[in-house]
Amino acid sequence: MKNLSGKNLVLIGMPGCGKTVIGEMLSKILSRKFVDIDEYIEKTVNKTISQIFKNGEQCFRDIETKVVSEISRREKLVISTGGGVIKNLDNIKNLSQNGIIIFIDRPVDNIAADVDIQKRPLLKDGAEKLYELFEKRYELYKKYCDFKIDNDTTPEGTVQKILQLFSN
Repeated sequence: MKNLSGKNLVLIGMPGCGKTVIGEMLSKILSRKFVDIDEYIEKTVNKTISQIFKNGEQCFRDIETKVVSEISRREKLVISTGGGVIKNLDNIKNLSQNGIIIFIDRPVDNIAADVDIQKRPLLKDGAEKLYELFEKRYELYKKYCDFKIDNDTTPEGTVQKILQLFSN
């Protein structure tokens, strides 16, 4: 592996694109600690994401920004972000200071076919909301990433594509 040194690998993308599964696999292969921002938030405030969202999306985004700022200062992590992390430029600045940002680009139809909407507060109104989020966010994911990786195969195949970015 080259070019990684102490940098974090930061995964961004739509809800259900595979960030957590791919991140966990990468962390094992690279012997790095894995941090899922949403799970970290839940443990920190002792509430589920859905419970936090009951106070409004902005409440969640404020907590997310504080957590991203804290986690971004660490080194040699594999970080899975929430799908909306790109909505705040401060998050991107913090994540990119010590991280390589990888956009996991999975076809939205594939996400719609298998995402558990019940566990995703922003998707509770149905799959059409997923397409709406995709329209709003896709260009931001492309704009803020260092690399775009198509997740159009198995999670293992996508992990291999990421590892190839950093191989000699």
